[in-house]
Amino acid sequence: MKILFALASYLLGSVPTGYLLVRWTGREDVRDLGSGNTGATNVLRVKGWKAALPVAVFDVLKGFLPAFLALRWFADPGFAALCGLFAVAGHCYPFSIGFRGGKGVATSFGAFVAIALWPSLAGLGVFLVAVGVTGYVSLGSILGSLAFPAVLAVAGGPWRAAAASAAIAGLVVLRHSGNIVRLLAGRERKLGEKAS
Repeated sequence: MKILFALASYLLGSVPTGYLLVRWTGREDVRDLGSGNTGATNVLRVKGWKAALPVAVFDVLKGFLPAFLALRWFADPGFAALCGLFAVAGHCYPFSIGFRGGKGVATSFGAFVAIALWPSLAGLGVFLVAVGVTGYVSLGSILGSLAFPAVLAVAGGPWRAAAASAAIAGLVVLRHSGNIVRLLAGRERKLGEKAS
């Protein structure tokens, strides 16, 4: 049963929200625009907030629902976090569009909220402060994702949940490798800058 649930978590995460919405509204492949991924931040840059908002909400739910339902049905925080990891992996590598998806930020936040509310709010706080101070969504996403497993571990959360959450954060950081290179080179776009 757990194997099927984990697979279902990946499949839900694989629903390419940003890709589908941009296709429906303009027949474009969002991966050919902006930063080249399907996430809400890229949709915001190329289509505006009216398109980005529903993408962000659904992407959060893709991470929240598998982790939340796993926690309710199996009462196992470690497995719930693992299902969150599968959902984030599905978002980043969706089989339906050639395994080229988003960067997992909104989906990981949804999973983090389901796993442990207060550490997820701490991670959100880190994200908001970082973006507010620097203007870089990518930097805020990286730091906010890393903050959750760190706070969960320090707070004495279940070690398996902390380990799976660290894997989620690691995946988010991996998906931002290009952003890290641009940040170090001073070429990263700030929030509000249009894609060239």
